[in-house]
Amino acid sequence: MKSKTKLMTGGILGGLFVLYIILLKTVDVAPAGSSQTEVGFSHLNQAFFDAFHDHLALYSLTEALGIAAILVALVFAAIGGIQLIRRRSLLKVDRDIYALGGLYVVLGALYVLFEVIVVNCRPIIMPDATEAEASFPSSHTMLICVIMGSTIMVLKQYVKNDGIRKLLQVLCAAALAVTVLGRLFCGVHWLTDIIGGVLISAALLFLFAGVRDMLQEKAK
Repeated sequence: MKSKTKLMTGGILGGLFVLYIILLKTVDVAPAGSSQTEVGFSHLNQAFFDAFHDHLALYSLTEALGIAAILVALVFAAIGGIQLIRRRSLLKVDRDIYALGGLYVVLGALYVLFEVIVVNCRPIIMPDATEAEASFPSSHTMLICVIMGSTIMVLKQYVKNDGIRKLLQVLCAAALAVTVLGRLFCGVHWLTDIIGGVLISAALLFLFAGVRDMLQEKAK
């Protein structure tokens, strides 16, 4: 897939994400869950919540995977710092590091944005909280999908051993899958929160892939 096609796909997915938010704020909006906060697609969300309820052990597992994802991002930040020190020029730092840095900044900005602009609140009040917290999109789903997905793309650049690289890619994919499923069934998010997290993650990853390809093409 060409870089422009990847960028266009990312843009389309981003547009669908915005449309999805509009639908969540207008279609079948009603109080639901044990927190009784208003949520779009309330009957669908309530039915899914009633089928699985809450499983905080799964929540704890995904929290641990979130910490692992942050550590992965810090590893790439350290690689960039080491390259800057050794090569003594910002221009000589790998383009992949810059692409990852830009991706992480956008990821952080979206995290803050959806803490301020609350689309949905959790179906339950967490044990350490006094009220239902913002839950859309699932920030953990977004965090781990984006960091692990982008890591899978760039590992070939930094891990030359095929066996080790493939193992790390499998571990990243497993962390991604476990997070999506864990957040889906742990009961601290609505079904639509997880769908939103996956949708915005896919948009960001396609945009990252397109930007990365363009940077590589300019380097040739």
